[in-house]
Amino acid sequence: MSTPNLTPDRTTGLGDWTPADLVRAVRWGIAPDDSHYLPVFPFPFYNRLTEPDLADLAAFLANLPAVSHPGIPGSSLALLERARSQIAVSVMPLPGPWRPDPAHDSAWNRGAYLVAGIGRCGECHTPMTRLGVPLADAFLAGGTGPDGKGAPNITPATSGGIGKWSEDDIVGVLTDGHTPDFDFVGGAMADIVKNTARLSEADRRAIAVYLRTVPPVATTPERKKPPNG
Repeated sequence: MSTPNLTPDRTTGLGDWTPADLVRAVRWGIAPDDSHYLPVFPFPFYNRLTEPDLADLAAFLANLPAVSHPGIPGSSLALLERARSQIAVSVMPLPGPWRPDPAHDSAWNRGAYLVAGIGRCGECHTPMTRLGVPLADAFLAGGTGPDGKGAPNITPATSGGIGKWSEDDIVGVLTDGHTPDFDFVGGAMADIVKNTARLSEADRRAIAVYLRTVPPVATTPERKKPPNG
């Protein structure tokens, strides 16, 4: 695989893409030539992007300086891994654009959208089956990060989760990485914080509001075992 050129260069980038091409790629993981972006591109999460956010993304990419470059070569993807990814996507729910829940206020809805979509927190913090499908009953209950290390339970469970964290504690982690126990996050999360630090204070607080309301899932020895599937 390779990481593609996202500049508007007409030969090696996205210069010949239509707006529909970009929407299909981001939301469904399908390239203009009908190939699939598996398994690296997180389109199951970007599937939730709203139409205005997709339009903003398209406008930003279109206004980048065009650079003629074929992309950065990456490791080849084994046939077995590609087949596994295709099966996972075929059974993974792709609900489409985010729609606010009228039962909650605007802050909660903004936080839910950022966590479930743009921020794709579940990609690391939700345990997956062996096929790579998120466990619906363990949303954000702890998983595996891109570095292969464990990502913690961030549900409001008092056992193994962040149930004792205040809203300000969560905002603090997202702002500069400091935790309530006077430590700092490391590994892959340290890189994530470089991005969450660029969010507005309102967005960080919205994430905190939402995280404190997701169903708590206690961390147990059974949860730490690789699930079947």
